[in-house]
Amino acid sequence: MRDMLEGILETALYAEDLDAAENFYGHILELEKVSRADDRHVFYRSGNGMLLIFNPNETVKPPEQDALQVPPHGTRGQGHICFRVSAENLDRIAIRLEAAGILIESRVSWPNGGRSIYFRDPAGNSLECAEARIWGIV
Repeated sequence: MRDMLEGILETALYAEDLDAAENFYGHILELEKVSRADDRHVFYRSGNGMLLIFNPNETVKPPEQDALQVPPHGTRGQGHICFRVSAENLDRIAIRLEAAGILIESRVSWPNGGRSIYFRDPAGNSLECAEARIWGIV
């Protein structure tokens, strides 16, 4: 099966306040918004993948009979994702976040090379921007 899986297509985080999430991901991180469905979700493109922000109060509900039959899902608490960035852009991103009043929680220089920064979205999710080489990926 490992040879058939090509990578991760989408990553999901959960936030009850989708307006705050939309402002953060759309305006501060400047991700391209693909769609929003009322208070259920807002979806963004990030590189070759998708970032899905779901309201857990809505996604735990079973789908309507005439809707796409996506099973109920959701979680509570803080999630984590990491955005892949170049070494050149890591410092620029940190400066931009700080200018927007976003606290950089941690700056890490990894033992096998590469750096990353950690910060939070309005829902408290832990976000990271890192060079791919922290995982030995070129």
